[in-house]
Amino acid sequence: MTAAALAGLRVVELAGPVGGYCGRLFADLGADVFLVEPPGGAPGRTEPPLADATGESLRFAYENAGKYSVTGGRDFLRGLLATADLFVESTTPGELEAAGLGPAELCHANPGLVVTSITPFGRTGPFAGFAGTDLVCLALGGLLSLGGYADGPPVRPPANQALVMANLFAAVASMMAVLHAESTGTGQHVDVAIQECVSMALENAPQYLDLEGIVRGRPDGMQRHAGTGLYPCTDGYVYLYVGGIASGRFWDRLVEWLSAEGVPGAADLAAPQWTDRAYLETSEAKETFGTVFGAFAASRDRIGLYRDAQGLGIPLCPVNTAADVAASEQLRHRDFLRTTVTASGLEMLAPGPPYVLGATPWHSRGGVPAPGEHTAKVRAELTVGGAA
Repeated sequence: MTAAALAGLRVVELAGPVGGYCGRLFADLGADVFLVEPPGGAPGRTEPPLADATGESLRFAYENAGKYSVTGGRDFLRGLLATADLFVESTTPGELEAAGLGPAELCHANPGLVVTSITPFGRTGPFAGFAGTDLVCLALGGLLSLGGYADGPPVRPPANQALVMANLFAAVASMMAVLHAESTGTGQHVDVAIQECVSMALENAPQYLDLEGIVRGRPDGMQRHAGTGLYPCTDGYVYLYVGGIASGRFWDRLVEWLSAEGVPGAADLAAPQWTDRAYLETSEAKETFGTVFGAFAASRDRIGLYRDAQGLGIPLCPVNTAADVAASEQLRHRDFLRTTVTASGLEMLAPGPPYVLGATPWHSRGGVPAPGEHTAKVRAELTVGGAA
């Protein structure tokens, strides 16, 4: 079996739900990731959503498959960190320093160590010690204000998007710091603020404010112009976008498609007014187009529409549900969906890595460890190596 990309890299994780995905990304690439848990297991093991059959946390299972679970006190952690290349933690600023395990102390004891801290607001500034959930970080990062519609309250995106963003940035920054440490022998502290990671997702909202003095708000939810929007079909919805900027060639292809299919009213869409963007924004245009294309879409299935549109170079796509994603022939062809085994032996389908490395392919590192499953083995290794 080909060695994994990060084989031999040692990562210690004391991050809980805030940094679990960062550790998972390193484990996927072959690093040995040691999950430090309290006796009896981390609280995240019982956090919803839970598997009906076993009561295990599905999120914990996904984020911690392939890791080694260890338990131990301060001295054990200190010994483990003396052998590590990367330490990922999410404690409250000052907590590790009070235990003599702050980034400065750890890097002094292990000069090549990279310490990555993931906290709501970073380890400096007036908010440094404040607690913050995913929702709090979405709100203070500005993204929550853009979710939903103008006539309603802000709407939170599903799951833990703020934490996922922070973990992705943390993993990239940590990898850069590890590469630097390997070339120079000197580690460093990587300080990741979840709020800042969320603010990176504000698209052009900062530019609107800076250049035009406009505070971008939530959309009104109305169709902007004819030729765009969601349309129901026999098994769900498709999204079409042919009426926007530089859409002339798309519009012509769509009219040709509808005409070839014998759709009533298709020929009317070739009239000159349909090239006028101002006309496309009128209620008349939206209603007329919706009647013509809506009737066509309602008689077809999502994938059939998608395949035909792709062949004609028309921007249309199916709106997939979670069930559709799980059944996707494209994702299955690329072996993206993998079976994860929980600590109790339950098998669950979960996403694998969203990349394919040609020379160092991804390999499963095993299922979810039981609490403290690898403590004895690791203690023995540290004793032999003189780090305990």
